[in-house]
Amino acid sequence: MRTIVYIDGFNFYYGLRNKSRMDANWKKFYWIDFVKLSEQFLMNGEVLEKVKYFTAPPLNRNKQSRQSALFKANSLLNEDRFEVIRGKYYDKQITCSGCGISFSKPEEKRTDVNISVNMVGDSALGLVDKIILISADSDLVPPLEFIKTHYPNIAIKIYFPPCNFSYDLKEIAKGKKITKLEDNSFRFRNSIMDEIVFNKEKSDNATIPEKWK
Repeated sequence: MRTIVYIDGFNFYYGLRNKSRMDANWKKFYWIDFVKLSEQFLMNGEVLEKVKYFTAPPLNRNKQSRQSALFKANSLLNEDRFEVIRGKYYDKQITCSGCGISFSKPEEKRTDVNISVNMVGDSALGLVDKIILISADSDLVPPLEFIKTHYPNIAIKIYFPPCNFSYDLKEIAKGKKITKLEDNSFRFRNSIMDEIVFNKEKSDNATIPEKWK
């Protein structure tokens, strides 16, 4: 059974960050191999075709550098089985209700649309037999309902990022066991990458950011 994992990066990262604030042991899970993590959830007969990670580059340069190192390490280890699909940040104008002062705040856009397009597109093209969605964003209910209606042979599984949950998404997986990633710390532990990831064929490497050590 061809399986594709779709990770809502924004949802996943902030859930992981919140969990690490409650339990410092989770901080080491920033530096993980997403393909290796995903493979540990596969059932007999399932084959992981790809992990698609959806996010937007942070505006902060230090955060962007750490994110780039993480993606590079995953790409060096997994090559075309790991793909990053990027959205964008846009400035959103906000007016304070108390003082009336307006200011701009960066807001991530396109991630839920990109996830929706990829899940429906992969289904329509016959590229996937089982969808694993890692997210707690209820905006992803409509595309999942569309897939359930028009491609009923495609299995759907929802995994909730640490510290995140959605009753609307739970309804999509009705009748199936709910998976909360925060209950699977041992799988995260098994997926921690070496501090320096090498790819001998490419003569390239990626190093864990100092802040994540």
